[in-house]
Amino acid sequence: MSSSNTLDNVFGLSGQALEVWQRRSEVIASNIANADTPNYQARDLDFRQVLQQASGDSSNLALSTPSAGQVDPMTQSTDQLKYRVPLQPSMDGNTVDTQVEQSSFAGNMVHYQASLSFINSAIQTLRLAINGGGQG
Repeated sequence: MSSSNTLDNVFGLSGQALEVWQRRSEVIASNIANADTPNYQARDLDFRQVLQQASGDSSNLALSTPSAGQVDPMTQSTDQLKYRVPLQPSMDGNTVDTQVEQSSFAGNMVHYQASLSFINSAIQTLRLAINGGGQG
């Protein structure tokens, strides 16, 4: 058993989720930074899809043979970005809605902090187990 598998068992999906939340915060920050850039298209990650791909979860049924013109889901990058659908069109073609982006960023940071807390809790539990509960 490799140490990576051991750490995955200890931290569960929290470690992988932390990486996805981090990447998503970078994407949202980029959207906010480009709020005034003409023709900039706001992007986002599909958290569930990226985490499923990262964890090797194959609970979704994949196409056995994609038809012509379809994208094979098995060849997609785990870091695939999606375009946000604008709530209101803009004259310059920019699809960034700063209020939506700021709200998404705040929510994303809550999830990031929760994943970080789960990892910290697991580390504290391991320390406690290694030290024998502080007795001795």
